[in-house]
Order: sequence, then structure tokens, then C-alpha cells
Amino acid sequence: MTDENKKNCSSKGKAMFAYGIIQLGSQVISAVALSAIALSFCSIKKEATVFNECVEDVQATGTSSSGAVRFCNGGN
Repeated sequence: MTDENKKNCSSKGKAMFAYGIIQLGSQVISAVALSAIALSFCSIKKEATVFNECVEDVQATGTSSSGAVRFCNGGN
């Protein structure tokens, strides 16, 4: 191989290595983002459960469904 061919192969190898590192980094970022989304769904489910319990408790006092929802949303 000539010196010119070695330089071309060397630069291509460095470019492919950089591409691999970038791909790996983007996959790690995607995994972290998906984990954060999954955890936020868990907290939304808990909040919905608490809200439903609030509505049921307020309805037990004789308030209408719409009044109970308004009360649990922070209304008067």
C-alpha cells in the first residue's frame, strides 16, 4: 500500500469510529428519555387514583358528579 492509501483508510476508520460513538450516545439518550416518560406515566396513574377517590368521597356527601369534579379540581 502506498502512503496515500494508508491515509485514506486511516481517515475512514476514524470517521466510522466517530459515527459509532455518536450512534451509541444517541441510543443512550433515547433510553434515558423513554425511562423518564415511563416514570411520568406512573405518577399520572397515582394522581388519577387520588382524584377518583376524592370524587367518590365528595359524591358520598350528596354532591352531584359535576360538583364533585369541580371541588376536586380546586373549585369552590
